[in-house]
Amino acid sequence: MAFLLSNCGQSGNQQNDTPAAAPENNTVKPATSFTVQKQAELQAYLPFSDKTDYDNARRGFIATLDEGEIKDEKGNVVYSMKQYDFIKGESPATANPSLWRQSEINSINGLFKVTDGIYQIRGFDLANMTLVEGKTGWIIIDPLLSPPTARAGLELANAKLGKRKVSAIIHTHSHIDHFGGIRGVVDEADVISRKVPIYIPEGYFDEAISENVMGGNTMGRRASYMYGNLLPKDSTGTLGTGLGQTTSTGLAGILQGTHVIKSLTGESRVIDGIKVEFIYTPESEAPAEMMFYFPQYKAFCQAEDVSHTLHNLYTLRGAKVRNGQKWSKYIDLSIQKWGKDVQASFGSHHWPTWGNDTINAYLASQRDLFRFIHDQTLRLANEGYTPVEIANMLKLPEKLDKRFANRGYYGSVSHNVKAQYDLYFGWFDGNPANLDKLPPSEAGKKYVEFMGGADNLLAQAKKSFDKGEYRWVAEVVNHLVFADPKNQGARNLLADAYEQLGYQAESGPWRNFYLSGAKELRQGVKVLPAPNTAGPDMIRGMSNDLFFNFLAMRFKGTEPAAAAMKYSFNINLPDVKGKVALIIENGVVTPRIGSHIDGNVTATVTINRKDLDRISLGEATFKELTDNGTIKISGDGSAFTSFISMLDNFNFWFNIIEP
Repeated sequence: MAFLLSNCGQSGNQQNDTPAAAPENNTVKPATSFTVQKQAELQAYLPFSDKTDYDNARRGFIATLDEGEIKDEKGNVVYSMKQYDFIKGESPATANPSLWRQSEINSINGLFKVTDGIYQIRGFDLANMTLVEGKTGWIIIDPLLSPPTARAGLELANAKLGKRKVSAIIHTHSHIDHFGGIRGVVDEADVISRKVPIYIPEGYFDEAISENVMGGNTMGRRASYMYGNLLPKDSTGTLGTGLGQTTSTGLAGILQGTHVIKSLTGESRVIDGIKVEFIYTPESEAPAEMMFYFPQYKAFCQAEDVSHTLHNLYTLRGAKVRNGQKWSKYIDLSIQKWGKDVQASFGSHHWPTWGNDTINAYLASQRDLFRFIHDQTLRLANEGYTPVEIANMLKLPEKLDKRFANRGYYGSVSHNVKAQYDLYFGWFDGNPANLDKLPPSEAGKKYVEFMGGADNLLAQAKKSFDKGEYRWVAEVVNHLVFADPKNQGARNLLADAYEQLGYQAESGPWRNFYLSGAKELRQGVKVLPAPNTAGPDMIRGMSNDLFFNFLAMRFKGTEPAAAAMKYSFNINLPDVKGKVALIIENGVVTPRIGSHIDGNVTATVTINRKDLDRISLGEATFKELTDNGTIKISGDGSAFTSFISMLDNFNFWFNIIEP
């Protein structure tokens, strides 16, 4: 029964028949004169002489790890700060100067004082971990992505500031880089006994787990592009993500929250003797999120709703689209509630901001940034423009655009516009030509034929490349690659175009996507051990509803044998007093959680949920537990076996830039 989850993030056995890259194209290329010119234009446009962000990122520095890396218990490096040491000084021609600047600031790492009683660990993982002095111990906000990095941060704080126990945890939202390291700073027993309470926004636990399960395989593969995991760390490779540098590789965990925040207008709690005022901010940067204020310290935790970048209204790895109007409203509410008094503002990423006037201007700018993109996208859509047209039309007002904190280091105006269009109107732009388009390979062959064949298409595309028309080259040559993925000339030219677009990109994820695409075009898909976010805590934390709906999603209902199945199974889960029924018909699995089917039952399966979890984690097999009597089946056991055989196992290393 490892069919349930264990293949969610496996590498599989994909045989890649991509041709070996031509030797002369298997290396990166320098920036062209057109790319150099684009970098120079941006250098002249933005106020690079302003060093305020550098000063703020270094302000309050106490110490860092001299070794420049964090290891797990086995000695494996799970995060390296020193791998980004090359990002210093003037930007090279192969890097957007604004992204280079952001990455240099993001590379500043260590333990920092934010204000009296509040400290941050920055640059030890993708996100920040904040430590607040409670009456008896540390109140920890967002314990990073994996236990080794969170543990290293806490140990550094205790060594430099005096050892304190952990008295409470606050998770700002449901993304894994803000909760996955929790087992590095707290014992589960202390959470269960409520010695260490965990404060969460409503919906946190379900959203945190479902995001990493239902779409986990696709999100993970796309994230390998988005975060540049396949790229070298150098001036022609990844510079980071713009939001932070990269993610740690330790095994993430999750624990149930003990206290839930759910008021949209505000609610207060006293946590280890410290008053905290919360507002719940769902459907903003995460489906479940919250911001909060410490009156005693006059300090605002902006979570990830305010950052030193234009954030994502849609993330390129794939996730639910976010609502820019609601996001903007939440920031404005924080200004109304705390803007008069706040003196320090810190977040889940990047560096803090200090001073009442400066903070209010910063918050207002981010508020207006998200509202502008939301409202202007809707206005132009109502004038009949399509998402691609709006994305190319819409420019931020100069006052917003020239502010470094609003630049598109992580999100971009372009893909955020498309996100807001999709939020209201879905994928279809209203043009009948886009209603039933041909699939890429079939369309590619037609395009190549219309363009006079592969040789003529490449000859014309090369002329466009020599003019610096890289977006057009990417669009055209992509058709040839999908028509004939073994055409090395097409692969090489498309890789060259992606490379220049990557060099020019101000967004870290855009750069990483372009350069990852170029790398795989030249070298093919390299099958490596795949990441797996579905660790023990994730699997055990899945509700029965999510668990069996994930199973249903994996049923290969398009297969004739699966479509012909007509079964009804009852499942008993004695250890959790659970009942589930599975109805299989018309290529669909319909779970009924909490009830059984009466009559015409094909088979009844009795299995403890803990054993289901063991199988999913690869600690046991369905056959082993059936053979030794741990799992009991009455009725047609062969039917249940046939059903199991029709559950899909996902291959992590699926193709992206070719069929």
